[in-house]
Amino acid sequence: QPQQLNNGASHTPSASSAMKVLGVEFAPLNIPLKRRMQTLAVVLGAGLFFFGVFWGTGLFVYLLFFTPFYYLPLLYAVWMVYDSKTPKRGGRPIAWVRRWFVWNYARDYYPVSLVKTGELDPGRNYIFGYHPHGIVCVGAFINFATESTGFDKLYPGIKTLLLTLNMNFYIPFSRELALFYGLISADRDSLRWMLTKQGGGNAAIIAVGGAQEALDAHKGMSVLTLRNRKGFVRCALQCGADLVPVFSFGENDIFYQVKNSPGSRLRWFQERMKALTGFSPVIFYGRGIFQYSFGYVPFRKKVVVVVGRPIGLPKIENPTAEDVSFWHEKYITALTELFEEHKEKCGDKDASLTVL
Repeated sequence: QPQQLNNGASHTPSASSAMKVLGVEFAPLNIPLKRRMQTLAVVLGAGLFFFGVFWGTGLFVYLLFFTPFYYLPLLYAVWMVYDSKTPKRGGRPIAWVRRWFVWNYARDYYPVSLVKTGELDPGRNYIFGYHPHGIVCVGAFINFATESTGFDKLYPGIKTLLLTLNMNFYIPFSRELALFYGLISADRDSLRWMLTKQGGGNAAIIAVGGAQEALDAHKGMSVLTLRNRKGFVRCALQCGADLVPVFSFGENDIFYQVKNSPGSRLRWFQERMKALTGFSPVIFYGRGIFQYSFGYVPFRKKVVVVVGRPIGLPKIENPTAEDVSFWHEKYITALTELFEEHKEKCGDKDASLTVL
């Protein structure tokens, strides 16, 4: 039977006494302190993520040009060069940061929960395929970059590292937080090192659909970019790692994305920018700190992350295209079955899955 650590926080705003002024719905004044703490935790987390490039670079420039401590950013720049290989060598996760109490409040805000469907052998290594990407992979971060949902209790002996864009490790100061959480660079060398140089019990978390899939992160939809994403399967075969399908129900519901249908001018622009930078300029909005109508704070929507059963792969140092396609198809089948099996309990019984 699936095991779930659900922390039971309500995901429906207490809007009974909310005020609406000029079309803006303001939060009621009588919100319990616990809910305010949950919002604060998410505001801080979202702020550190969305504005990392601004506060990190801004702090660096401020110290360098506008304070007598100009030598600190210079020393830090030397450190960044010296430490540049760490994101590709297993990162630098720090247990107390991952267990920080603020993550419990962030977990309960949505709430985010984790469902286990099978056992993982600590002697093996794994690639978790995380679907869908959503706007910011909230379910992946809360479940696999923090210990707030009890992953370490459900899967003892398994260490999770979340792969992210390499550009995030060029941002001053912000990169250190990413490393503390257990984030590593999302490139082939980084993944292979993790799966072959650290013994067993390692799980690499990959949002397979990436930036392309983020463009399809619309409320109530599950559109995956997966048919032509086979690199993670090839790497698993070469390293002898098992594949684990993971589906995050509700991931696409925590933000609203501006309509960007394929063929539209906006979608054309987004595709061009993604091709140039590797980053999807998604246009989205959530709620504010004191109102529910607009802002960058995610909506309170339940997110349930279901971890599937592992798919055992053989180790093939030089897999053929046929080998990769065979196991890739098995993975898609397992992921589809996972979605169909759990969609009624965790999401919407009428939901459908589209794999592109």
